[in-house]
Formats: sequence, structure tokens, C-alpha cells
Amino acid sequence: MADQIANNAASRPPSWPMYRALVGVGVVCGLLIVSVFVLTLPIIASNEAEALQAAVFEVLPGASSKTSFVLDADGHFRPVREGDNPQQMVHAGYDTDGSLVGVAIPAQGMGYQDVIRILYGYAPQQQIVVGMQVLASKETPGLGDKIEKDPAFRAKFEALDVALSADGQSLAHPVEAVKSGAKTAPWQVDGITGATISSKAIASILRQSGAHWLPLLYPRRAELAQGGGDDGQ
Repeated sequence: MADQIANNAASRPPSWPMYRALVGVGVVCGLLIVSVFVLTLPIIASNEAEALQAAVFEVLPGASSKTSFVLDADGHFRPVREGDNPQQMVHAGYDTDGSLVGVAIPAQGMGYQDVIRILYGYAPQQQIVVGMQVLASKETPGLGDKIEKDPAFRAKFEALDVALSADGQSLAHPVEAVKSGAKTAPWQVDGITGATISSKAIASILRQSGAHWLPLLYPRRAELAQGGGDDGQ
């Protein structure tokens, strides 16, 4: 019996070679993951830029060109420079005559499943939202994802009232979601039956983003129309 135990112990591989092999495999896998990430990062960034470009023209009907801006420390919009935060950018769209059509504004907020990222078009002349597109969402397939796949829902953002209050510091009527078919005011959004939380999330994102951006954009609409202050082209 003792001889059998000794033989079994002798037949077992030493622990160090196994440990060394596992560490080696882990290092190789880690290097492969990092390499793939580094190699695909420019492709991902390029794809995201192309998707954003297409979305800008989608939410700003009539725009044929765009210029991206950030708000500088002096309170003026200037063209984007390398290193600027994408979340602080807005994208002015112009028609073939060079006239300002509107401004595409990125925004995000929590949905039912995860963060929802959207882009919406704002026409300062009429003080309305003229388009909305979901850029990223993980809402429930078949229900919550209707916020991005249902054309009828997206059409509800083609003339949404976001006029400012008399002092220009807030929305006169904050955007709100109501039950499907219950809309009675131009600042309300008909929700999607079965996707109430996702519908309300879009309205909440627009309400919060509008309260931040529109008091900044509306008084500077002439500045944007000229290409963004002294640095504009």
C-alpha cells in the first residue's frame, strides 16, 4: 500500500511547471487581448465618427454640411480641436446656401437596462426638436428597443416644443412622456406601449440635456450661423 502511494506521488507532475505554464498562457492571452484592442481602436473610432456624421444629417433635415463646436471658457463657441471632450461638443448643420439649419446635440441617460446615448436636432429659429436618433442602447429586444427601431416613435421628435422661458434660463415647458395616445401639448411625447420606462428615459434625457444646452445655444444662434465666433470659417 505504501509503495502504491509512493508511486502515485512520484507520478504526479511537479506544481512549479504547471504554475509556470498557466502564467505563460495568461500572459500570452493578455497580450493578445491588448494587441487586438490597440489594433481595432482606430477602426472603432472611425466607425463611430462615420455613424455620428450620418446621425447629424438624420436629425437635422435639410443640412448638407456640418461644423463641430465646443463652448470655450469665455462663453463662445469655437470649432473643435484635437483633445476636446466629445461629450461637450455640438454639431451645427448648414444647408447648401450655408445657412444654419440647426444644431445636433449628443445626450445620454439611464434607461431600463443600461445607459442610452442619443443625438437630437435643435432648430433655434423655431425652438423645437426636429429629429432624434438613438446612438447606443441595450434596451429589451422587441420592447425597449422600439425607441430606436420604431419609425412612428422617432417621428414624434420632428416638431417637439422646447421653447425657453421668458428669462431664457430654462425650458418653458419641460419635455415629458405621457401614455400612448394621451399627448395634448407640443412638449409631450407619446410613449410606447410595453416600453414605458424606455420612453420616459428618452423624454428625461431630452429634458435634462435641453435644460443645459438650449439656454447656451439659443442666444448664440447668430454666432453659430456665422461659423462659431472669431475662429469660425
